[in-house]
This record gives sequence, structure tokens and C-alpha cells, in this order.
Amino acid sequence: MEMDERKITILKAVIRNYLETGEPVGSRTISKYTDLNLSSATIRNEMADLEEMGYIVQPHTSAGRIPSDAGYRFYVDNLMHERKDALDKREEALSKKEDILLEKVERVEDLLKHVAKTLATNTNYATMVAAPKKKSKKIKFIQVSQIENGKLLVVVVLDGNVVRNTIIESEFDVDNELCLKLNVMLNSSISGLDIEEINLAIITKLTSQAGEYSGLVRNILDAVASAAISKEDLQIYTSGAKNIFKYPELSDNLKASELIYVLEEKQSLANLITDSENSKSDDDIKVYIGEETPIDSMKDCSVVTATYEMKDGAKGTIGIIGPKRMDYDKVVETIKSIKNQLDDAF
Repeated sequence: MEMDERKITILKAVIRNYLETGEPVGSRTISKYTDLNLSSATIRNEMADLEEMGYIVQPHTSAGRIPSDAGYRFYVDNLMHERKDALDKREEALSKKEDILLEKVERVEDLLKHVAKTLATNTNYATMVAAPKKKSKKIKFIQVSQIENGKLLVVVVLDGNVVRNTIIESEFDVDNELCLKLNVMLNSSISGLDIEEINLAIITKLTSQAGEYSGLVRNILDAVASAAISKEDLQIYTSGAKNIFKYPELSDNLKASELIYVLEEKQSLANLITDSENSKSDDDIKVYIGEETPIDSMKDCSVVTATYEMKDGAKGTIGIIGPKRMDYDKVVETIKSIKNQLDDAF
């Protein structure tokens, strides 16, 4: 079936009506909501086609329709730009308003906490802000030592004197002489390199030099990589968790408690932040809808993220978390405004 202009107009009407009311949308509502001058019967037929195409769903018999994840995705990708002129004016107004708020704080930590709180207040959704972090991780020093039979301690010292310890399994009994040889070999080859510079050629060379210990060297290199990209030092500030209870589709006890736990515990948010920073999207803005979100407890949510950047190349992430019927126009333009101001501030 082809997505013609009539279907697009009806889908847009269903989505925008549902965003405003949170109630399933029927054909009579659409007949009043659009300027198509179509009968309710014709609109019902078009809505049946949209349902078959996967853009809307009927939550229960005799109810109206609500947008599916695919319908929201179509809206975000194809329909939001129609309101660009009005949104540009709103973004300008938001910038002026937020600019005053951002000028009130000086320390980075205080600034980011303030941004999270301001976003939660202005959008009525939950928010997160991750502190800026350099992607590059230079390795200063590696030390391997046996702590007991079958277990090795790998100590990695990174740029900035950040120390990470990892314990790995070994099928060999590694004595002091072998530890010394491994340490010399590893440090002479990768000390001073960024973790991203340790390519296949370097790994092949090291495993070849290691001979029968090639598997052990691979495990050590995996430990080094894990240490370099550890999320332990990722600082995440959240706000607006209580806003979740404003939306019936998220506020039942189980869903709400799982979402609040993720926002308070924060560790799961690191996966979302990593995914957002690694993705390529226009203006560094990414919209996750339902199942696209890499956190199980957020499959009933939509999340909009933006990546901001400091002068030295360190990057951080802003995120807004709400129901799938969130006001995407407002959220995207708000997050763009904050992202641009943080870029300038840093």
C-alpha cells in the first residue's frame, strides 16, 4: 500500500490529537480535526489501511486508534519539519529564557545539575545530563602479576594517572620471569598509545611474539581495553523522576518503579549514553522510540538525546525521557537550545 497525501494527513491528525489528549482517536474526531472534507466512513477505511501498514493500532475493540512505534517514527522523521518556522521562533525564545538560567552557575557540576532540573521543570518529563568525558584514553603503563594459581592481576595506568585493576583467568602458572617478559613486551608496544590506536596489526604482532602464550596476551589486551573504556567515572545527573506519574501509561506500580530505579541507579543509563554518543544523526540529536531504546525498562518510553562538546574534545550527553506521546517538537527544540548553549559555555 502506498503512503499517499491523504493517509499522511490522517496519520498526522491521529498522532497530534493523541499527543494532546492521550486518548484513542476515532474517525469522527479526525473528520472534525482535518480539512479533508471526508466522511467518517472514508476516514475509517483510510485508518484501517494505516493500521494494516503498521502506523496505528487499536488498543481494544470498539476503541479509536493510537500511533504505533512506526507511526511515531514516521512523524519524527517526516512531519516535524513542517512546523520548522514556528519552532525556530520558539527555539529563539527558549534560548533567551534558558540563557539567563545558565548564567547563574559557574562550576561544571552545578551547571549540569541545574540543566537537568531546568529541563525537567520546563518539559514535565524526566531528564539526564552526563558530564563531559574524553573518548581518547592513552595508556601510560601496564603491569601484569600473578596473585594466585590461575589468576592474574592486570593494572592499567591511563592518561591523567587513572588506575584500573582487572583480574583475569590464566591456564598457565605465570611466574615472575614470565610476568616480567609480558610487561616488557606489552609496555614497549602499546605504552603511550590511545586505546583506539591498538589495531589488528599491533595485536597480531604481540600474539605472534607471545608464542604459546598468545591466548593469554589476547585476554590481557581485552582487560586493557575494558579498563580504558570503563564507565565507572561517568557522572550522570538526573531530575524529574516524579514527572513519570503524570502519564497514566507509565505510572502503574511496576513500570514506574523500574523507571525510577534506572534514573536513580544511573548505571543502566551509561548504555544509552554510549549508544547516543556513537550514533551519527543530524545536529547530534537522536530520538529513540519504544523498542529502539537500549534499556528494557524504557521500552514504553521515548528518549531524545543530544551530544554537546567541550573545547578539548570531551563530549557529554543530555537526555529527555517521557511517554511515547511526548511533545517531540518542543522536546527537540528545547534540547537543541540547551545543547548549543552548553557548547558555547564550555
